[in-house]
Amino acid sequence: MPTQIRVNRIAERIHEELSELLLFQIKDPRVAGANVTDVEVDRELAYADIYVSALEGESRAEEILAGLRSAAGFIRSHLSKTIKLRTFPEVRFHWDLTPERADRIDQLLNSLRSETDEEEADEEAA
Repeated sequence: MPTQIRVNRIAERIHEELSELLLFQIKDPRVAGANVTDVEVDRELAYADIYVSALEGESRAEEILAGLRSAAGFIRSHLSKTIKLRTFPEVRFHWDLTPERADRIDQLLNSLRSETDEEEADEEAA
């Protein structure tokens, strides 16, 4: 069983290689604009959970995930040729909600700041 450091290195390498693959080699229009946000490889190297997102947000999630799942065989084959492992993990794709959540939190914080600024301005005027 590999160490956690090795598992993390494998995940980072998959992240780098897959990001390049999405940019330059996969021509499926369904995955255009998809970004790899995270890769998690389990301790047994059986599965690589790949998290993706897009600038358009969750509205394109199903389309992008369908495109990636249909290209999963090609992706796994390409990655196994560039990343030398005895057995290469199965790839599973998931939508990452983190960017949308971060935007929502940012919006809430901005609205709180503007409310606080308005209240301070009202107090100063009074």
